[in-house]
Amino acid sequence: MSIRTRPPRVNAATATLVLLGVAVPLVAALCVGVGQLEASPAEVVRALAHRLGGADDADLDPALVTVIWRLRLPRILVGLCAGAVLSVGGACLQAVVRNDLADPYLLGVSSGASLGAALVIAGGAGGALTTTGGAFLGALAALVLVMALAGGGGRLSGSRLVLAGLTAGYFLSAVTNLVVVLSDSRDAVRAITFWMLGSLNRSSWADVPVLACAAALTLGYLVLRARALDAVGLGDDVARSMGVNPFRLRRSTTAVAALGVAAAVAVSGAIGFVGLVVPHLARRLVGATHRALLPAAAMLGALVLVAADALARTVLAPREIPLGILTALVGTPLLMWMMRRRPRPR
Repeated sequence: MSIRTRPPRVNAATATLVLLGVAVPLVAALCVGVGQLEASPAEVVRALAHRLGGADDADLDPALVTVIWRLRLPRILVGLCAGAVLSVGGACLQAVVRNDLADPYLLGVSSGASLGAALVIAGGAGGALTTTGGAFLGALAALVLVMALAGGGGRLSGSRLVLAGLTAGYFLSAVTNLVVVLSDSRDAVRAITFWMLGSLNRSSWADVPVLACAAALTLGYLVLRARALDAVGLGDDVARSMGVNPFRLRRSTTAVAALGVAAAVAVSGAIGFVGLVVPHLARRLVGATHRALLPAAAMLGALVLVAADALARTVLAPREIPLGILTALVGTPLLMWMMRRRPRPR
C-alpha cells in the first residue's frame, strides 16, 4: 500500500522573492527602451545582440544601438545596484537602531558625499579628482566622523548612532551650503545643486562593476548576519541572551551598510526616501525576518529606482526631473498612507 505524500507548500515569502526576481530583469528591459528615442523590447534585444554578438541587422538604427548601449544600459544597471544598496542599508539601519524612520542618510554619509562633490566641482579639480571620487572620499570621512562620535567608551548604542549621524549630517550640510554660497561660478552652483538632488545621468560603464561589487558585498554580508539582526531588533537584552553582541553587530553592520551607501551616493547623488520607504513595503510583502526581508528590499529597491528614473527622464522630456525630487514626491504620500494604516499602540 503506497502512502501518498502531500507536495510541500510554497512559502508566501519565497513565492514573493521569486516574483520579484522575475520582475527585476523584465522591468529593467522595459526601462531600457524608454526615452526620447523609443525602442520596443524586441528592438532592445536586437540592439544588444548586435552590440554583443556582432549580429548584422540592416533594419536596426545605429543611433538606437549607441543610445541603448552607451547611455541607457549602464544607467539602468547603476540604478538597479544603487536602489538595492539604499534599500538594504535602510532595512539594516532600522533594525540596529530600532527606529522605523531610520534611513541610510541618517548616518551623515549623504552629507559627506555632497560636501566632497561640492568641493571638487567648486574647486574645478575635475582633472585631478572626479566628482564621484570626491563624493566617495567625503562619504568615507563622514562615516569615520560618525563612528568616532557614536563609539565613545566602546559602547555603540542605537540612540548614540542616531545622534551622531544627525550631528555630523547637519554640520556637513552647513559646510556644503557655505561652499555653494562662496562659489563665484553659476555653472558650479547649478552642478552642485543638481548633484545634491540626485540623478543617474552621469552613470557610465566604469561605475557598473564598482557599484555591483559594493551591492553584492553589502547584501551578502548583511544576509549572513540576518539572524543577529533579528535578535538585535528585539532589544539588546534579547540579543545578548541569544549570544549576539549588539555593540559589535551595530559597528560592523553599520560600517558595511554605510560603505555600500557611500558607493551608491557617490555615483547617483543624494536620492532620498528609497531607503526609508522600500523596507516598509518589503516587510508588508515578506515579513520582518531579515533573511527574507533583505533580498526583498534589495530587489524592490532596484525596481523602484529604475522605474522612478524612467519616469524622471520622460514625464517632462526633454527636461529631466532630479530623482531626489521625484522619489520625495512619491515617497512622502506613500509613507503617510503607511503611517495611517499602521495600528496605533494602546
